[in-house]
Amino acid sequence: MQLSIVSKTIGLLLMVFSLAQVPPIIVDLIYSEGEYYSFLFSFALTVLGGLILWWPFKDIKKDFRLREGILIVVCFWIVLSLFGTLPFLITDSISNLSFSDAFFESMSGLTTTGATVLSQLDDLPKSILFYRQQLQWLGGMGIIVLAVAILPLLGVGGMELYHAESSGISKDRLTPKLRNTAIALWKIYVSLTVVCAIAYCLSGMSIFDAISHSFSTVAIGGFSTHDGSIGFFNSALIEMIAMIFMFLAGINFSLHFVAWNNRSLVDYIKDSEFKTYAMVLICSSIIVIFALSLNGQYDSANETVRYGLFQTISIATTTGFTSQNYSSWPAAIPFFLITMSFIGACVGSTGGGIKVVRILVMFRLGMKEIHKFIRPNAQVSVKLNKSSINEKALVSVLGFFSLYAISFFIILILLMFAGLDQVTAYSATAATMNNLGPGLGDVAQNYGTLSESAKWILSCSMLIGRLEVLTIIAIFHRAFWRQ
Repeated sequence: MQLSIVSKTIGLLLMVFSLAQVPPIIVDLIYSEGEYYSFLFSFALTVLGGLILWWPFKDIKKDFRLREGILIVVCFWIVLSLFGTLPFLITDSISNLSFSDAFFESMSGLTTTGATVLSQLDDLPKSILFYRQQLQWLGGMGIIVLAVAILPLLGVGGMELYHAESSGISKDRLTPKLRNTAIALWKIYVSLTVVCAIAYCLSGMSIFDAISHSFSTVAIGGFSTHDGSIGFFNSALIEMIAMIFMFLAGINFSLHFVAWNNRSLVDYIKDSEFKTYAMVLICSSIIVIFALSLNGQYDSANETVRYGLFQTISIATTTGFTSQNYSSWPAAIPFFLITMSFIGACVGSTGGGIKVVRILVMFRLGMKEIHKFIRPNAQVSVKLNKSSINEKALVSVLGFFSLYAISFFIILILLMFAGLDQVTAYSATAATMNNLGPGLGDVAQNYGTLSESAKWILSCSMLIGRLEVLTIIAIFHRAFWRQ
């Protein structure tokens, strides 16, 4: 294990991340709220931390292997979350915020979970609110993917980082050079963000709210600048815009790239994962709307469709925006919605969950086994986009499911030992591992009432969900550390 190159790379990445303190300073100067010192101090400490890690190994020119790439990814998310706590801890505008709370909020932002320990958001300085939204935007596409575009210019390779960060069935690059791949992804990401912000602004949001919510919408994060989330605006138009961009952000960004290059929407229709993703959202929306109608939750059909559709798309894509307190809906509906978050968005998107393509592969594998049971001698293959999936990929999917289930069970038990009731523990585990945010029970609105130990457990759960289990568990395997 070449720990020197690990330290050097994390140091470089940390210094790049320090630039994230600049936009909140600008926001603070615009609104004259006197919070700039928090970000200036955070900037200085982050740069210093990066220099300490980088300077001793600055002359090392070694290339790192996959193991170093995995370790860098895991360590960097932890280190980044640690330094991300600084503005929350330094500011005087948030009272009684412990280090556990600050770390939870930082991890939630960077992993695009959207779970929060903060309340009375409407009264917080706009620079702090903007910083929270920005954390989600950076975490959405993955700071590591951004680093892949930058690090080659600094003399550090990025292939291993890319593979460790984006663990899906397919890791096909869009362009021959990895740096160009990262740049292509970020162009799409930034473009969606800009268009979303303009749409929000034209729909009646203030410029500040429009930019802030575009960050968390395209990142599928769910942070808001108001306690009432999207429901604060009470606007069907804003909710429609949010639904459109949540849907788009949940699609594989590689598919966006291909469709844009070919100037054709047919590429979406041909993709098995996209068709399944759209079908899941349509079917689950119909179920929720029907259930709300059956229970007479709302007086009018328009309200039933409006709120049912929004909450379904928000939770199924693992965004976590709320327009209504869905936890107060008839019991089966909140449970159904939380369950939908397990499916999540498409692989290669900013969404969380198990990912649609894995669910699709498992379903087709199940159909294959049923077919073989009926006709034992039949030769049946599992296909995706009309191509057979090899055994290695199938084993990988099965392995992921087993590790996900084991991790989920362990976190659930630990939370119950930490004092949470069954409903709260289950929904909190699902909401953090799937990077959803709002849960049920005691975490329906806020995670601030949980114990310190529960917050640390859930912080780990968010990281496991963001890096998709395999990356985290790999570093605990003894073979990982062998020469």
